[in-house]
Amino acid sequence: MEGRLLCLLLLLCPHIGSCASADKRTGCLRVNPCKCILKDGSGVINLAALGDSAGFLQRGAPVAAVAAAGPGAPAGAAVLLSFSPCVPFSEPAELSAAQCLGVAACVEVRQHTGSGLVSYYLNYGRHEGNEFNYNNHSQTLSVTYPARPPQPQYTVAHYHCSPNRSVSVSQPLELDGALEISVHSPCACPNTCSLEDVGPGTIFLIIFCLAGTAYFILGSCALRPIRTASGVQIVPEESLWCQLCSLFTVKKGRRHRRRRSKHEEPL
Repeated sequence: MEGRLLCLLLLLCPHIGSCASADKRTGCLRVNPCKCILKDGSGVINLAALGDSAGFLQRGAPVAAVAAAGPGAPAGAAVLLSFSPCVPFSEPAELSAAQCLGVAACVEVRQHTGSGLVSYYLNYGRHEGNEFNYNNHSQTLSVTYPARPPQPQYTVAHYHCSPNRSVSVSQPLELDGALEISVHSPCACPNTCSLEDVGPGTIFLIIFCLAGTAYFILGSCALRPIRTASGVQIVPEESLWCQLCSLFTVKKGRRHRRRRSKHEEPL
């Protein structure tokens, strides 16, 4: 029996090492709460491009909820969802002691009472400690956003690589359980919709351009045109260069005198 299983294994995978390496290549290696690298080397998935200018993928969007789930959520209560894949946010934003403080997903429950409209907020997950799972066959990245313990709520967002764009809640929301969000977007595909980071090269280029502009502007103010046999030429003002040289020389001399006075001891 063991011999037959070994032969079957060899037929399915002639090189056992290659099978083991193939298993290791599946999935996505977490770089930060917003980015992961595919283990098969096919690219990087950056979720930062999915949100709007404020980072939100959903902002106050109404969702269906199970009426009997959780206390204080009777039938007819409005349930609103806010979700940001990368940028932490707080709700309500005007209160310092917000129930959703630095979260990735927040659910607001609004209900009418005798005293008026009452709202309370539920933390449904944070970016800190989120987990990445990638399905190579369906090209779907599933990210789990856990809430702060001991809260039982958490969010699972399924990012599908698709040419279409859509965001939906997979099932009716249970206010004491899991929230599942399905996102279809081309930005969920590897190496697409990547945001350009301002790197050292870009910073150096900006500084070089500013320095060059300042050089030509100040140079044009310090030069004067003269007429020669070959035409009009620009000649540097000798007084300007002399003033600059003397300015640096005086400053340097003052520094040396200060240093010498500090090290010299009175007799």
